[in-house]
Formats: sequence, structure tokens, C-alpha cells
Amino acid sequence: MHLQALLFDLDDTLIPDESASEAAFLAACAPVAERYGLDPAAVAHSAGACARQLWRASDHIHYCQSIGISSWEGLWADFTGDARDLQRLNAWAPAYRREAWSLALAQHGVDDTAYADHLANRFRHERRQRNAMFSDAADLLPIFARRLPLALVTNGAPNLQHFKIDASGVRPYFQSIVVSGEVGIGKPHPAPMQRALQQLNCDPAHAAMVGDNLTTDIAGALNTGVYSVWLNRDSTSPTGDIRPDRTVSGLLELSTLIDP
Repeated sequence: MHLQALLFDLDDTLIPDESASEAAFLAACAPVAERYGLDPAAVAHSAGACARQLWRASDHIHYCQSIGISSWEGLWADFTGDARDLQRLNAWAPAYRREAWSLALAQHGVDDTAYADHLANRFRHERRQRNAMFSDAADLLPIFARRLPLALVTNGAPNLQHFKIDASGVRPYFQSIVVSGEVGIGKPHPAPMQRALQQLNCDPAHAAMVGDNLTTDIAGALNTGVYSVWLNRDSTSPTGDIRPDRTVSGLLELSTLIDP
């Protein structure tokens, strides 16, 4: 196909997100072994589970699902911005973090609110240090950017996603960057990709979207009329009825999409 633009997702496509968060949980919980004789991995697992439970039960869940903010992002993000929903989320986040970590400790017989705050701050610090690109993204984005206009279309809170974009070093390669929190709705709604295509002055029929998530990235591409490329790094079997136009196991395989 003759491509005129290439669109990318950010989290777990160009930079690790879920695995980076798991590593940050473990690093944050390391001191519990010495202080309370607890297994750091067990406390880390409890923290993630408690955070998910609180997140899903909160009054903010509809907004977070609509723009794509995860429970573990809520444990370290700065939800700054003018949107009323963001301001409400920002006001609630400190209590959410304290409660998530307090509940996690309580599951292991520890009642220590001050230490829960300490772990919450450790996690925020540890997660902010982990925003490097995947090696294939670091190698290939400069090449792709010389060949085609690139757009980054990512779900999430504006301040958080822009922090990841800058910390990982991906910003210079993109002529268009669209964050769902700035649009008001996230993928799979077509609006974020439509905005990127408008900024690149590209028709959907001449663009491809690359992403790791079938229900957001691939469904969003299909909803927008964009060629969909599922980045399946772990060779997992697809579930549901969403079928990408193409599946790749790494970004190197994208070279065959681009005209020489």
C-alpha cells in the first residue's frame, strides 16, 4: 500500500508501561522485607490489586475509562489541566494513593498510614524513572521519521502522557501528537486519530495505525478507516471479534509497509 502517514500508539507500543509499572511496584516495596519481614513481591501484588479495586469503585471510573487512564497510572500521575474532570481527579488522587497502599499493607497485617504514604511516594519516584523506549523503537523511529510524517495518538491524562513522551525521547520524531485527555474522548473513538490525520493533512485511506491494544488501537483504526497494524510483541492469541489488517511481532516488520 502507498502510505502517506504512520500513526503510533505510545504505551506498550513505543515504551513499556505495564512492565515498567510492575518493576516500579517491586522496587517501591523492597524495604518492606527489612522493616516488617514481608515479601516485597506479595505486597506489590496486593498494592496493584487494591488500587484496581478502588479505581473501579470510584466516581471517576467513567471518565478514566473514556480517555484511558489506568489504576496504576493513578498511583503516580499528576492530573493537572483545565478540564473539570481532571481537576476532580487531581483532588481525589492523594487519598486514593494512601488508601491503596494502606489496604495493601493491611492485607499483610500492617497498620501504618505513615509508611503507606512512604510507599506511595517511593512508587511515584520509581515509576517516573522508567520511561525508556523499546530498543526497536529507539532504532527505527529516526528512520521512519525520515521517510514519512508520523503521528503519536495516545490515550491518557495530558500531563502524564506528555511527561512520558518527553522522558522517553520520542517527541522529536512526531509532527502530530494527540492525547485523548486533550480531545475529551479516547480510542477506539475515531476523534483522536481524526485529529492527527487532520494535522498531517492525510486521508485515512493513506495512513496506518500501529498499536499493541486490539480494543483501543486496532478498533480505533478500523473505526477511522485507517489500515490497522497490531503490534503483538508477546505472540498472544487475539480474543473477541476485532481483526487487524496486519499483525507484527516487532517494529522492524513495519519496513515492508513503507515505500522505498
